[in-house]
Amino acid sequence: MSGNNHAPRGPHGGPAVEKPKNFKASIGKLIKYCKKHILAIIIAVLFAAASTVLTLLGPNKLSELTDTITKALPIFDLNQGIWTNLGMPVEMQTIFNIGIFLVIIYVVGAVLNYVQGFIMTTITQKVSKRMRKDISKKINKLPLKYLDATPYGDVLSRVTNDVDTIGQTLSNSITTLVSSLTLLIGCIIMMFVTNWIMALTAIGASLIGFALIVVIMKFSQKHFIAQQKELGRLNGHIEEMYSGHDILNVYNGKREAKEKFKEINDKLYVSGWKSQFFSGLMMPIMNFIGDFGYVAVCVVGAVLTMSGYISFGVIVAFMLYVRFFTQPLAQLAQVFNNLQSTAAASERVFELLEQTELIDESDKHQTLDDVKGNVEFKHVKFGYNPDKTIINDFSAKVKAGQKVAIVGPTGAGKTTLVNLLMRFYEVDDGEILIDGTPCSQLTREQVHDLFSMVLQDTWLFEGSVRENIVYSKQDVTDEEIKTACKACGIDHFIKSLPHGYNSILDDNTSISAGQRQLMTIARAMIQNSPMLILDEATSSVDTRTEVLIQKAMDKLTKGRTSFVIAHRLSTIKNADLILVMNNGDIIEQGTHKELLTKGGFYADLYNSQFEEA
Repeated sequence: MSGNNHAPRGPHGGPAVEKPKNFKASIGKLIKYCKKHILAIIIAVLFAAASTVLTLLGPNKLSELTDTITKALPIFDLNQGIWTNLGMPVEMQTIFNIGIFLVIIYVVGAVLNYVQGFIMTTITQKVSKRMRKDISKKINKLPLKYLDATPYGDVLSRVTNDVDTIGQTLSNSITTLVSSLTLLIGCIIMMFVTNWIMALTAIGASLIGFALIVVIMKFSQKHFIAQQKELGRLNGHIEEMYSGHDILNVYNGKREAKEKFKEINDKLYVSGWKSQFFSGLMMPIMNFIGDFGYVAVCVVGAVLTMSGYISFGVIVAFMLYVRFFTQPLAQLAQVFNNLQSTAAASERVFELLEQTELIDESDKHQTLDDVKGNVEFKHVKFGYNPDKTIINDFSAKVKAGQKVAIVGPTGAGKTTLVNLLMRFYEVDDGEILIDGTPCSQLTREQVHDLFSMVLQDTWLFEGSVRENIVYSKQDVTDEEIKTACKACGIDHFIKSLPHGYNSILDDNTSISAGQRQLMTIARAMIQNSPMLILDEATSSVDTRTEVLIQKAMDKLTKGRTSFVIAHRLSTIKNADLILVMNNGDIIEQGTHKELLTKGGFYADLYNSQFEEA
């Protein structure tokens, strides 16, 4: 699947924040989803807060340690102009006690931080695992209507990117938020308790720098937006040019493509340079804030020390407080940014988990044994939207073992008919019966077991040829696989592969669209269901392969009720019954010869393909 794989980036190189429609509701749902882990999360949060509080005790003790040491140092006498020694002994026991205390609080703080990290990591993985599991279960219970209306890439993004975003926030942002708030509030309290003049100096110096950051972020935002816009245009242009490279060369469009590329690339360069320039200013400004705070503390502290208002140890303490004060401000800004992304991710995940599911069928106990394959459509009405009916009043009887071809122009309702037959969608009115039993009385799994299906879009997964052909069928012998492949004319190609039926099919395997289709047809043969559906099954094969498939289909459909949808009417000449659809209704039915003789809609449709040729 092609598409833009570059996730939008926000200021400073982080992910661009997708704002949720309802922040409180989304976070509330996430908290409710994690309620079984709330106690463990609270313990982790308390440990994080306790670790931060212990960190805040350090500067105060370092101040005391510094004052204890400086008492034994000589002092310069300004009046006499000489150094004097007060002769005070070094209080080694006090220094030792303070040192031991600092070691204990730092070790305990580190242990608490490690434990909270371990708890949150464990919870994160459990929640992410459970969320992915719930989404997987939900997808299996969703009606096809939702999956048809939602891009596959969007659903995949919810399982991967959105769940990962939620997991990262649970792992880091919650404890970081608590630690940062504790550190910020505690730091402010400790600074004012220590000395209010120095506290105002440190806070004022830091806020000046942060005001500058806010101004730069506001000014740079438009350049980041422009960068993402141009990056999206560039990716889209490159994808178009490479996917249509043959057409580009045939029509000599290389020059125009290069000019457009240059135009977009130049704009991306300008916006990218400006955005990265302003982003690059953030770290120097953060360093400036710290350095400016140190200078302010040192200057004001020196004045206060010289006047005897504070001790030298207070300056040492405030040197650490400045670092503690600036650190949580930056962390809080990042945390709130992450919470916005997490709320948006939660909104998308819970939107999927809250979708209306298929009706529970655990109370259905009707079964079909020895299925013959008689199918009847009785006054079926259906529309994908309530206000627009596609199939108005469809009725038809198909006898067991018949090969039924469904033809008609695009939008006539052919594939819709098959979707209803398989119960991918439910009829709005009327009934579909199999061997006289309404499909609505059977479970969907039972209905699906009655059919083998080959679609226009082939699907092969990464695995061996044998695994792809057998798929979910149990107890299939190698001989049965080879028989099916020979009937489809694919056995010779498979044997030419390096390891035959054990060859692994992946992106490096050279296999044509027609060969892929033949393998899916072999898969349908192996399933050996009493009824068969072929939806444009020969659309990707050449004329010679089509003849082989037709012969194989004749053998496969013998004794089985088959429904064949085809635009290439030459492939259904040997059908027992042809249903001609237009605007949701059967307007003609009969054999190929009967319908041609009739000279009606089918005859016009059949002859038009030769006129177009």
